[in-house]
Amino acid sequence: MKRLLTLFFLLNLWVNVGFAQPATSTTQAIRYIKLANTLRAVDKSDESISLLKRALPAVRATNFYWEAVANEIMGLSYSDLHDSTTAIRYLERARTQYLKLKYVASAWGVNEVVRNLSNKNLYAGIQIGTSTIKLAILKTRYETDFYEKEIKSTVDIANPAVTLFADVSGGFRAGQDALKVCLDSIQHYNIPTERVFIVLSNDVRQELARSPENRKRLYEQLSRVLPNSNLKIDTTLNASREAELFTTGAIPRKVWPTTSALDIGNNSTVGGYFDQSANVGPAAKTFHSISIPVGINSLVNQIDEKHSLSIDAYKREAQRVVKSVSDARLSSQINAKNRGLQQRKTVGVGGDIVWALITYLHPEKAGVTAVAITMEDVEQFKKLALTDYKELTRPNTSTIANSEVRAQADQDINTIQNQLNEKQLIAGALWLDSIMKAYLTAGEPKRFVFVRNADVGWVTGKFLETINYEYESTIAKGSLYTR
Repeated sequence: MKRLLTLFFLLNLWVNVGFAQPATSTTQAIRYIKLANTLRAVDKSDESISLLKRALPAVRATNFYWEAVANEIMGLSYSDLHDSTTAIRYLERARTQYLKLKYVASAWGVNEVVRNLSNKNLYAGIQIGTSTIKLAILKTRYETDFYEKEIKSTVDIANPAVTLFADVSGGFRAGQDALKVCLDSIQHYNIPTERVFIVLSNDVRQELARSPENRKRLYEQLSRVLPNSNLKIDTTLNASREAELFTTGAIPRKVWPTTSALDIGNNSTVGGYFDQSANVGPAAKTFHSISIPVGINSLVNQIDEKHSLSIDAYKREAQRVVKSVSDARLSSQINAKNRGLQQRKTVGVGGDIVWALITYLHPEKAGVTAVAITMEDVEQFKKLALTDYKELTRPNTSTIANSEVRAQADQDINTIQNQLNEKQLIAGALWLDSIMKAYLTAGEPKRFVFVRNADVGWVTGKFLETINYEYESTIAKGSLYTR
């Protein structure tokens, strides 16, 4: 410790005495710049800035490259000191200089730092469904020539369908209030309008299609909450489009060649896979959708149409109905003839019922982004749903050593208990079992992986699709993506 303090003392003495004067030559300036970079690494950004100010006059007229490097380190040093305004000014100057020098990689790297400091990598997505309105605050992360998502936070606001659709006299107040909560949350992140995406689910669109008057009124009422006319609600999603956006948002693009997607929702089961080409833009990929108009709630309604069956009678009827629906619906879309689907050995799965399986059977994996699901897991899940609902829904989390993971597991358990009742859990477990068996019997064995946060998959897909197209189009023109 004594030696370390002595080293820092000598370093400070060297900087304050030996480098107190402006650089008198390019060679000396480069030494200052290199030392400034080292000082940043040992948390001495003030001293780094002082050295760079002495170095810049000497390289400004003699060496354009080292001037760019000095501006870059200056910007990074101010960023260390949380002075984003000054940091961005120097970094933008460095970015421009690197571009003029045609040092594209350096310009790109600095550009990404600028986007981070400017919060230009923050986006917000709101998806309006039949049972909930979900908000996701998303951060972009550049990876392998395209942007991927990093979910900063999510908000899930219960919005029962009976309130959203049946209470016409109420003016869709519940939907308005939920949307306003989401928009208020977005304001805390200072995300501009052009980076906010609001999408109406296919389930909502289908429900509203039965009543054009309600559709118009809902859109008008929700639009009144929007802060300005530049913010729009996308009401165009059909089942195939929702499946495409879900796949874009839930499955990382680097694994598209080997992975398909499947989302088990309330009223539908959708998914599919992408074929990619070397082109840029919308034509660069072709989506092959899976769309089955069967979900957890629609199954419950079909099993117990009058909502009058005892739980024992419901269990018997559920097994009969789900088998009948599976025989009629699954084989036509999940079969050996669908070569593209069969070539993808991994299935990324989302939906509340899959989340319930992971939460109840593997609470120790709370927070893990991708969790493998085996057929044994599904069999156990189905068995407990049919025979011991209480044991299934109250897993023991006390043995989880990590307190943060344990707290997350307890929170997930509470959320799932509130979202899925016993009848929904039974129908969902039987449907999940049927789906996995359909995949396994149609072709070669598959690996099933639960994708956490896939519940905001399609609004995430909307934002990823937009920025990646903008990025690819900009790069194709030889420019940097600075939006």
